[in-house]
Amino acid sequence: MKKLNVNLGDRTYPIFIGSALLTQASLLAPYIIGNRVIIISSETIAPLYLATLKSTLAPNNYHVGEIILPDGEHYKTLGTLNIIYTQLLAQKADRKTTLIALGGGVIGDMTGFAAATFMRGIPFIQIPTTLLAQVDSSVGGKTAVNHPAGKNMIGAFYQPKCVLADIDTLNTLPEREFRAGFSEIVKYGLIRDSEFFSWLENNFESIFDREDHVLIEMIARACQNKADVVIADEHEQGERALLNFGHTFGHAIETHQHYEGYLHGEAVAIGMLMATEFSARLGYLSTSQTERIKHLLQAAQLPLDVPGTLSPASFLELMAHDKKTLNNIIRLILLKDIGHAIISQDYDRAQLQHYLQDRLTPAGS
Repeated sequence: MKKLNVNLGDRTYPIFIGSALLTQASLLAPYIIGNRVIIISSETIAPLYLATLKSTLAPNNYHVGEIILPDGEHYKTLGTLNIIYTQLLAQKADRKTTLIALGGGVIGDMTGFAAATFMRGIPFIQIPTTLLAQVDSSVGGKTAVNHPAGKNMIGAFYQPKCVLADIDTLNTLPEREFRAGFSEIVKYGLIRDSEFFSWLENNFESIFDREDHVLIEMIARACQNKADVVIADEHEQGERALLNFGHTFGHAIETHQHYEGYLHGEAVAIGMLMATEFSARLGYLSTSQTERIKHLLQAAQLPLDVPGTLSPASFLELMAHDKKTLNNIIRLILLKDIGHAIISQDYDRAQLQHYLQDRLTPAGS
């Protein structure tokens, strides 16, 4: 097992990464406030891991409740959030009730937002069961729900008490979701850790063979990268925006698709390639660097084409709804090099329009 710390003063918390962690009560007990626990999970994950988690908690005589939600990004809404509030009230949750998010990023985001807002804040723990959630959404305290006009537009910064990433839960993760999670891992190499990007290239086969020691190392390195950024800029006033590399483009796709058809990591993969291509168009990246990035994403069998129903004008309009937009200027995360990203708002707007026109116009049109 590896243990990392997100050092945020009195809100510092650990990230545990390893195998068979879900059965280790000693890892969770120090971070459960009071004697009441409510586990929030999904219809897919609950049948797989809820009983195990309950058994782990049983010796401590906690009063354990549960809330089971439907699956999918399109349920990450205020309506579903209200179901959580209603259940918390029905189960007589109070300020010393600890919520545990058992599931992927959607469950983690909604549980965190519910914890941040129910009775003005109650404790919660993240137990992410997908690769994407283990390396991204469970770490850093971003919690949110979607709005039809934009992704993650309604939320709060609220840190968990701990994160427990049990790689055994990846054994039941479909290959497509594993590859989508890998997309977010590639992001860390691209924005700030060129050595990690090379490591991903060199260990590619072992990663997709899901070798335990390689997965633990990969998840730990990704989480350390995210933790370092969060520690430096918890509320995204500067450097933390770099973590959104590919997301301005990717979120536009997700919003256009009404959060259906693409997994989040798949949309981010398309977005990262688009941000890479636009960086190259601006003269920041060489052709060989662009091809190296594209090759790794292709090797992971991630989708890289934009939906044919998206026009350049529509794409630009959707990008304008991104949270990083300030004073009607779309801020983009661009690459100066593999391992070196920048936040840019002084790029050539006409160049962006030309790029979208070229990228989204079908060949032969």
